[in-house]
Amino acid sequence: MQYGTPDRVPYFEEGIRDEVMKAWQEQGLAPDANLSQMFPSDQREEILVDLEPLPKLKRWPTSRPELEALRRSLDPDDPRRLPSKWPERVRAWQTRDHVLILRVHRGFFLSMGVHDWRRFTEVVRLVIEDPAFVREAMAIQAAFAAELAERVLREVEVDGAVFTEPIGGNDGPLISPQMYEEFVLASYRPVFDVLSRYAVETMVFRTFANSRILIPSILKWGFTCLWACEVNIEAMDYRDLRREFGRDLRLIGGIDLDALRRDKEAIRREVEEKVPPLVADGGYVPLADGRIRKDVPFENYVYYRRLLEKVTQQ
Repeated sequence: MQYGTPDRVPYFEEGIRDEVMKAWQEQGLAPDANLSQMFPSDQREEILVDLEPLPKLKRWPTSRPELEALRRSLDPDDPRRLPSKWPERVRAWQTRDHVLILRVHRGFFLSMGVHDWRRFTEVVRLVIEDPAFVREAMAIQAAFAAELAERVLREVEVDGAVFTEPIGGNDGPLISPQMYEEFVLASYRPVFDVLSRYAVETMVFRTFANSRILIPSILKWGFTCLWACEVNIEAMDYRDLRREFGRDLRLIGGIDLDALRRDKEAIRREVEEKVPPLVADGGYVPLADGRIRKDVPFENYVYYRRLLEKVTQQ
């Protein structure tokens, strides 16, 4: 991420759940097989602080007077915010030899309480009819996130910070870049300030949408890295993004998961055409653009991992 000269290209496991392993065992994978031994990966750990209101809100606010309940439910000093066995984990992290990332924010819609269609339509209406309410709600969330991040960073040194952003779909984000700057990025100022004070340089925008039109905005506001998951790969082709935005935009992921579902020729084209130039340019961690699902044949996964290892060692 710093365009240095590492001893190897890092590789992080995409995440393989039990149902995937079960499907692969039916395809010939030995029941006692250890994938981490078959395909060595670099360990990546995320500090998952609890960013939800505690206690849970019975009803998310829709007016400024109701925001006090949200403010009270976002206490950064609540001991439940930190992962279990916190003192032990802090001691272990002091001698760690793996990548450690802090999740600091959940993005716009989750911060506004969007968990269903009713709340989504409510929030979209508020964006138009009561923008002051939306700005204040996001400011409350950001102030809380900043204090909670500082609570962690006083004890732990991390390699990066992740802002998750399920902001739309394959057609694009559900609010405009102008609105995204006004309501979201502007609210992040206190979080950015904390990360800057603790010298956290790699700020990752992890999105689950075609967020291409937001990239100029996130770069302007201080993000340094894009991690796009389960997106329309044509709209978010990392080679195009690197040509357009240069080395200011570091990249994680970008390997089309659909190619792994098809055949070895599709995998070969995807990996050999995309990965080597990005790796050579630096600031890139090759990774499939989503969690491995059980519809990826085990034979395809084996081919993909061996090919990826080959092209990154050339």
